[in-house]
Amino acid sequence: MKINGVDVAKILGNHDSRFELWKSFLAQQKTQAMAEVGVWKGDFAAEILTARNSIEKYYMIDPWKNLPDWNKPFNVTPADFDEVYREMDQKTAFAGDRRIILRGRTKDVVGQIEDGSLDFAYIDGDHTLRGITIDLIKIWPKIKIGGFIGGDDFTSSPWQHDLRFEPTLVCPYSIYFAEAMESPIVSLEHEQFLIQKESNSVFSFVDTTGCYGDVSLNRLPDTASRY
Repeated sequence: MKINGVDVAKILGNHDSRFELWKSFLAQQKTQAMAEVGVWKGDFAAEILTARNSIEKYYMIDPWKNLPDWNKPFNVTPADFDEVYREMDQKTAFAGDRRIILRGRTKDVVGQIEDGSLDFAYIDGDHTLRGITIDLIKIWPKIKIGGFIGGDDFTSSPWQHDLRFEPTLVCPYSIYFAEAMESPIVSLEHEQFLIQKESNSVFSFVDTTGCYGDVSLNRLPDTASRY
């Protein structure tokens, strides 16, 4: 995948963290409007909003609520979620004129974002098969032509957490989604991915990390046999 003729791998290689990776990318793209799905305590948002004063609108999508149908470790108690929300609010208050907090599930609040208005969206929410499916499908129309979707937890194994929890299926679903949309997708360092939305594009999957030779669900570790 190339951006204005420049190899993505060359732009996004050798960063100490995912924060530095995306700050570099957003600087290259001169991003003005973006969304983050799955904000949690606001660490990513605070990093990006501090580094990129050029971002005029930063949509923050998260329920900040205990969800009875979400079997993941971060599904904490209502009291804990209230504290998480307060921490997020404090960390990003300095950008109060640029942030737009949408408290709710993606499918319930994404309608408040105009279609074709976002330069970039970062997906770091549910991570289950249901969650990544809904997040990608719902955020796609909001991305302008030439824009991008990036995301976290593009793990090479679905068993990211204890086997009591639902598997993480950001990979391979994001690849299948990109194929359905006839769009290129690239794997990046720090378990990140990037999809480009472009007119008349064709699907390709470029693995810049060498970690995704097999993206089938047969690539399970031995521990999964005890699930």
